[in-house]
Amino acid sequence: MAAIAIPVRKSSKEVHMSPSTPPALHERMNRRDSLASPAVRAPKVLHPVDNDDLRLLLLENISQEAVRAFQAQGFHVDHSAKAMSEDELVEKIPQYHAIGIRSKTKITERVIKAASKLLVIGCFCIGTNQVDLITAAKAGIPVFNSPFSNSRSVAELVISEVIALSRQYFQRAFEMREGLWNKQSKGCWEVRGKTLGIVGYGHIGAQLSVLSEALGMRVLFYDVVNIMPLGSARQVETLTALLNESDFVTLHVPELPETTNMIAAEQLAEMKKGAYLINNARGRVVDIPALIDALKSGHLAGAALDVYPAEPGANGAPFDDQLNSWASPLRAIPNVILTPHIGGSTEEAQRMIGEEVSSALTRYLNYGATIGSVNFPEVDLRAITAEQLGIRVCHVHNNIPGVLRQVNEVFSPYNVEKQYSESKGDIAYLMADIADVSPSDINKLRELISKTSANILTRLLA
Repeated sequence: MAAIAIPVRKSSKEVHMSPSTPPALHERMNRRDSLASPAVRAPKVLHPVDNDDLRLLLLENISQEAVRAFQAQGFHVDHSAKAMSEDELVEKIPQYHAIGIRSKTKITERVIKAASKLLVIGCFCIGTNQVDLITAAKAGIPVFNSPFSNSRSVAELVISEVIALSRQYFQRAFEMREGLWNKQSKGCWEVRGKTLGIVGYGHIGAQLSVLSEALGMRVLFYDVVNIMPLGSARQVETLTALLNESDFVTLHVPELPETTNMIAAEQLAEMKKGAYLINNARGRVVDIPALIDALKSGHLAGAALDVYPAEPGANGAPFDDQLNSWASPLRAIPNVILTPHIGGSTEEAQRMIGEEVSSALTRYLNYGATIGSVNFPEVDLRAITAEQLGIRVCHVHNNIPGVLRQVNEVFSPYNVEKQYSESKGDIAYLMADIADVSPSDINKLRELISKTSANILTRLLA
């Protein structure tokens, strides 16, 4: 793959805030006051050595704070509230150097092949299964996500669903809107003393564990690795054991071949009669036709779903049988809570996700750092100080023997101040800071590195 020409940003752009009325309570709570003292040696702001602005495409209504953060760096940002189809992306993406998405936009192999300038992908969410990670890595494109920022929001949604299902108040509220008064206590329960079974004891599962115990619930969890429990939670050895004992089962696992339909007819039959199933993980984790049968038969007392195998691409689009063939039967079952993938949709979560992913993309575009990338070797170098002269070489290459020898031969006429290389699978990434490189040598240096046999992508920052 030929080296991608990267343009230089104009660093003179600023974001100005006009005077306004005193901030509201939530705005004051969201504000982060900077009390840090100035660095003794300020880091040097690096720029690509070519001469066009970096262009970013942000889809799916990504936080405006992320937009402003990118604009403050001098990047040109195009922002859309909607997802894009594969055909739309293939048409649009050749002009962009970075793209930010959430869960609906799919970055496929076809899209990546059309993205001739693309340098980095940001998933402003936890999951990355919407991106072809292997193809992206082979094209020299790191992918970043936000694995922690919406954990609390999802955990709180689960707690609300546990209570709503046990008290049937979602169903009662719907009846009231239909003009029906239906006060009853049959089949309504307190959650105190009930058992919550958590499948996947990661960041969300662990927070949920703590919140549940605060409500007086007993917590079991199942995970494929041994994990130290928080509080009085107890790990069980098998999924069957968790299903047999739990009054509520909540799923928090990634979408993988081994988790697809992990809750199917056999597993639903192993759940306690009158139990509840909650899925805020991934849509393909549950066999929904089997869930419909378990609900209609009365084996399960209710369910809450926030994710689905196929989801609409924009607000206002129908959630019907054309999208998922079982949609109508599922919508007709009482005490089933259906929400439109809102687990991480809180102001706090979206702000933190915007900050985390925009920072990761900015660090990569400005400094070459790949710490936190899900598909790429994780490499970083300490900052170049403003007093230092030189360039930073960011070299993505195939992980084969002899590459470092070739690259270091190119570096041999210069003083290499620091250098670090790491590999992940078939891809390797080298960063090096080279001192005293004259402007006339910069293009020569890049050309020589780009011509090495394993080169995928070479960027020079100065």
